[in-house]
Amino acid sequence: MTRLVVLTAGLSSPSSTRMLADRLTAAVEDQLRTRGEQPETTVLEVRELGTDVMRAMLGGGMRSPALERANAAVAEADAVIAVTPVFSASVSGLFKSFLDVLEPGVLAGTPVLPGATAGTERHSLVIDHALRPVLTHLGAMVVPTGVFAATSDFGAGGGSGLEARVRRAAEELVQLTAPATGAPGVSGTDQQQTEPQRGGGRARHADPLAEAEAAEAEGSFTPFEELLGRPT
Repeated sequence: MTRLVVLTAGLSSPSSTRMLADRLTAAVEDQLRTRGEQPETTVLEVRELGTDVMRAMLGGGMRSPALERANAAVAEADAVIAVTPVFSASVSGLFKSFLDVLEPGVLAGTPVLPGATAGTERHSLVIDHALRPVLTHLGAMVVPTGVFAATSDFGAGGGSGLEARVRRAAEELVQLTAPATGAPGVSGTDQQQTEPQRGGGRARHADPLAEAEAAEAEGSFTPFEELLGRPT
């Protein structure tokens, strides 16, 4: 079983943000089933937690029971889909506030597929200049392909390019979450080291900074000065 959590920050119902989140969710679920995994999906509508988020922001970080449940769902997720509308050339303030009141480190090592929606394609870079940096700062493993959808992507005659992006991003997320068994060039031992654990929540991926610090402590690295031919 693979726990998939979907964070959708649309402010209306229905919303284009939820529509994009649903497309991404369906694509990821299909990919998981293709690899023999059974998805267990939890959708968190951030707007339904808006009052709780503001109270936590103004109350010293005290989370309500609803926010605690949301925090626990994200903490136990094997993968996350995060979709936000664009406001003032950035992510939704409510979405960012929701991330701010989560427990520190809750997204560390989690594969995340970022998505964003707006009325025009002019905002398509928001994923890379606003959403991706926030998720990376929180320690998430953000997939290379972010999915942006403008209003025209949902209209008649549109969506072909969107579907291709959705499919590619879903494949990347699932590859991080549930690597294909018996993939060429992957030994059984290597697969056990990279494959997420089942039944016990998300497997935390290796922390590159921690690995570097461990290597430095063991003296098993080459100093940069030595690589440049300078005396240490």
